[in-house]
Amino acid sequence: MKIAFNLNGRPASISTDDREMPLLYALRNDLGLHGPRFGCGLGQCGACTVHLDGKAVRSCQVPVSAVAGKKVVTLEGLGTPAKPHPLQQAFIDEQAVQCGYCINGMIMQAAALLQTTKPSDRRADSRRAGREPLPLRHASANRPRRQARERRDSVRRRP
Repeated sequence: MKIAFNLNGRPASISTDDREMPLLYALRNDLGLHGPRFGCGLGQCGACTVHLDGKAVRSCQVPVSAVAGKKVVTLEGLGTPAKPHPLQQAFIDEQAVQCGYCINGMIMQAAALLQTTKPSDRRADSRRAGREPLPLRHASANRPRRQARERRDSVRRRP
């Protein structure tokens, strides 16, 4: 069976006998993309995150048959080497990548969030300038957690 869809702004198709094969396998093995990665296989870690019609989804959990006729965007399609997406550029500028394995999920999830939520420039500028500090919780707000942790630790120490 042939499944056609739009991948990073271009037509793409996959031939497969298994309609339930995870999209992640098709992206990496059949189409040669390296942005989405296999992490947990349960959709929890986010290393395999892609955009499906503008929404962030875990490609290890999406069957390839579900993308027929839809628009899929991977990290490779978010920006280009010459003109990276603003989030990609921010990660580069701040040297935010450590080993780089899960960075795909961080950038793709944040990009999807920013497509639906537009932070105001004035508020962001105020926070950067230090005029509007992030809200801090009073120290007593942590007391219940600290007490629970102390009880848990004392139970563990008993013979």
